[in-house]
Amino acid sequence: MAEDNTKVWQVNRQVSVSVFIQLIFLASLIVGSWVNLQRQLDLLQHDVRLILETQRAFGEKFETLQEKAIAHEYRLRTVEKAGDR
Repeated sequence: MAEDNTKVWQVNRQVSVSVFIQLIFLASLIVGSWVNLQRQLDLLQHDVRLILETQRAFGEKFETLQEKAIAHEYRLRTVEKAGDR
């Protein structure tokens, strides 16, 4: 009877160690996935910031070109009016 209890305890201990190792492995996978996700979010944030900066710079250049186009249009009208006289 004592021998049966010893075998059961050894089997239970082996199962417990196996479950413990699997839980540690699962926890490490979860932590690794979380770290990877955070890294990807940081990269995405960096990319979005670059896109916004580029968009802002493009908007400023576009406004400058639009102002120049309006100025050239007024100059052209002035030249055309002077030519009509």
